[in-house]
Amino acid sequence: MEKFKVTFLPDQKTIEVEPDYTILQAALSAGISLNATCGGDGVCGRCKVILRKGKVVSRPTALLTPEEKKQAVYLACQTVIASDIEVEIPLETRLDEGFIEKIVLPSQLKGLPLEAEEIVLPQRQLPEVSLEDRPLVWKLYLKLNPPDKNNTTADVERLINATRKITNSNSVQISLQNIRGIASLLRDAQWQVTLGLTSCGQNLEILNIEPKDTTQRNFGFVFDIGTTTITGQLIDIAKKQVLGTKAVYNRQAVFGADVISRIIFAEKNDGLEKLYEAVVSCLNDIIRQLAVEHKIDLNDVFSAVCTGNTTMIHLLLRINPYYIRRQPYVPTVQFVPPLRVTEVGLRLNPRAMVFFVPGISSYVGGDVTSGVLATALDKQDTLGLLIDVGTNGEVALGNKDFLIATSASAGPAFEGSGVRSGMHSSQGAIQRFCLNRNAQIYFDTIGNTLPRGICGSGYIDVLAEFLRWGIIERDGRFKLLCNPHIRDNNGEKEYVIVSSDKTAVEKDIVICESDIENIKRAKAAIYAATSILLKKMSFSFKDLKKIFIAGGFGTSLDIRNAITIGLLPDLPVEVFEFVGNTAIAGASAMLLSQRQFERAKRIAENMAYLELSDEPIYMDEYMAALFFPHTDLERFPSFGH
Repeated sequence: MEKFKVTFLPDQKTIEVEPDYTILQAALSAGISLNATCGGDGVCGRCKVILRKGKVVSRPTALLTPEEKKQAVYLACQTVIASDIEVEIPLETRLDEGFIEKIVLPSQLKGLPLEAEEIVLPQRQLPEVSLEDRPLVWKLYLKLNPPDKNNTTADVERLINATRKITNSNSVQISLQNIRGIASLLRDAQWQVTLGLTSCGQNLEILNIEPKDTTQRNFGFVFDIGTTTITGQLIDIAKKQVLGTKAVYNRQAVFGADVISRIIFAEKNDGLEKLYEAVVSCLNDIIRQLAVEHKIDLNDVFSAVCTGNTTMIHLLLRINPYYIRRQPYVPTVQFVPPLRVTEVGLRLNPRAMVFFVPGISSYVGGDVTSGVLATALDKQDTLGLLIDVGTNGEVALGNKDFLIATSASAGPAFEGSGVRSGMHSSQGAIQRFCLNRNAQIYFDTIGNTLPRGICGSGYIDVLAEFLRWGIIERDGRFKLLCNPHIRDNNGEKEYVIVSSDKTAVEKDIVICESDIENIKRAKAAIYAATSILLKKMSFSFKDLKKIFIAGGFGTSLDIRNAITIGLLPDLPVEVFEFVGNTAIAGASAMLLSQRQFERAKRIAENMAYLELSDEPIYMDEYMAALFFPHTDLERFPSFGH
């Protein structure tokens, strides 16, 4: 069959594809990720490319302007290759694949043996882990008595008996692979060996046997597998130190911006396999990079802990998530048992184990369990709330007496999708914004570079400033003012934040009324979910003594601006506490502590789940929140002050 050559510019990467391939499919085959947040359905309009040479057949679309069509701009997902072609990928179309420079991690989490800081994580000593509080995988050094004519106990039994005696374990398991090599290993090591051990209830399993004393060479990885961002951390288990942290954008984003679109994509031919390959490649890239930077031999890595929302864990394990989005919304598994690393596909020591933080429901996963553990919400005397502002908008409420959680489908607006100039929190994103009385614009970008777009915290600032200066009505529509920044674009008003000559993408960065509508819906979903959760438990916002803000906003989120638009309740600023990525912090604590891992299991078992679609008053709460800050201004007494 005839094949066509496709050359991508400016990468200068050429591949051959079948004649029925779209440009988006060709880009994926070439290892180039395009910004196709709708999963290739042709409705987001973000995968624009420029045809430089060759012929294509494009499906009709209203998402391209007449001027773009004249300039040979096409939607990659809707354009079939019809000859050898050259196609240019604009900067704004390319999905960031490199490591994320800005990582926000907790600095003072309650009751955990692990501390971390923003961006740079020092090698900080952690409290000693006693034998009663071992890591998930730990090492034991043994000096065995060699056999003689008076002691002819078999090698394996000799090893197991010594292990049981020291650890007080009921039984010790060992694999056939370890048994086969044990005779020569013990004698070559002069009966001095180190065991890699993990607990199986009251039993122990010997994962690995090494000659001599290698107890100081024990490392582990933890991963927070988010819908948008995947974060990994390398831990020196022996020294109880954080060695490094990396984050990348989840490559599954090319198949859809949210979990629902990815579940739908998983139902297509090879969809589940493609989603698996995308996520496991992210994890292995983090593993490789951290190992190189810190000169770690991956043969010395015996454990990993994964946390994330329920769909992400299913996709990592190549488990069909089909029933997650169908009533009664039942996942295949919540408490994933420990697995061999080879079963998951992580490139670590093949005898290493992967542990999974248990989830709560189809839409409240292990990341919330980790967050509750990391913030010690389950140990608080007073009422506390954990809000993870993301695509799923997860909320957990409780204290030492009870825990309940829910999830609101907020959509990806705060993650930079579904908004015209939106982008992830990466270099060039406008993260802070303000106006003065003369309508002069001031903004700050991540990396202090020319702006490429606006991220979630930037949008919150923009809308708050628009409300303060009367640029928009409380329903989000622009007022009919003579403002030089407001213009009409094909019947829709938009506000030019930065003109094209001052951007890195050579196009205007704008916010339009449909963008404001999407953000308004997202903030309404999160606020309504929080309000319903409190009402369900017979509480009000005033009963909250602490609200933990988790997720990627970090210190760039202005609390007062978030209150102004109605994302957060109108409470004193000191009630709120930024806690960064609590999912990774909780998972790190579990890696170092079986006790913390057991605590996570109890949190997941005891946390109730509230399904918002079954709550008759949820839609009323949601509709009432579709104003800035709310239809009921008595809930926001500080608005306008």
